[in-house]
Amino acid sequence: MQSDDFSKSFDRFRISPLIKVTLLSFYVALLLPLPFLAQVTTAPVSPGLLVALALLGALFLGAGLSERVETSDQGIAMVSPLPWRGWSLTWSEITALKPRSTGQNGTVYYLMTAAADRAYLLPMRVVGFARLVRTVEAKTGLDTQDVTPLAQPWMYLFLLIMTVFLLLMDAWTVWTATHGGIA
Repeated sequence: MQSDDFSKSFDRFRISPLIKVTLLSFYVALLLPLPFLAQVTTAPVSPGLLVALALLGALFLGAGLSERVETSDQGIAMVSPLPWRGWSLTWSEITALKPRSTGQNGTVYYLMTAAADRAYLLPMRVVGFARLVRTVEAKTGLDTQDVTPLAQPWMYLFLLIMTVFLLLMDAWTVWTATHGGIA
C-alpha cells in the first residue's frame, strides 16, 4: 500500500500524552543520578559518556513515543520515525485478530494476514483506542468485542506519581553526592 493512499481521507491516532510524559519522566528518573554518582565515586565510566548514552537513549525513546497509527478507507499503517518499525496493511490483507498473553498476564492483539508468518501488533496505547478498534471492526468485519486496552490510564497515572517520588529521591541523591555526603 502506498503512503499516498492515506492522503485522501484518514484518521490519526497518537500515543497518549499521559503515557509519553510518564515514560520519559521515568527514563529521566532512572538515569539522572548516574553521571553525578560516577563522578563522585570515581567510577571507571566517565560521567560524560553516561550523559551521551542517556541522551542517545532518550532520542530512541522519544522516537518510539512519536509513533502513530493512521487509518484510511484503504487500510491501516503504523508510522514511526524509526525506519525499521513502521508497517502498513490494506484492510483486505487482514484475515484475523489474534489475542496473545503477555508475561504480565495481559493480552495484546495481532492483526493477522494471509501470509502465516506475518502478524502486526495492534497498537494499544493510543488516544482514541476504542475508535481505532471500531474502525478495524468496520473495515475488516472482524469481531473486536473482546478487545480491550492493555493498561488503563490509572496505571500510568500511578506510575507517574511514583516517578515524581523517584525524582525527589534523585534530587536528594544528587545533592548529597555533590555536597560531600557520599564517600
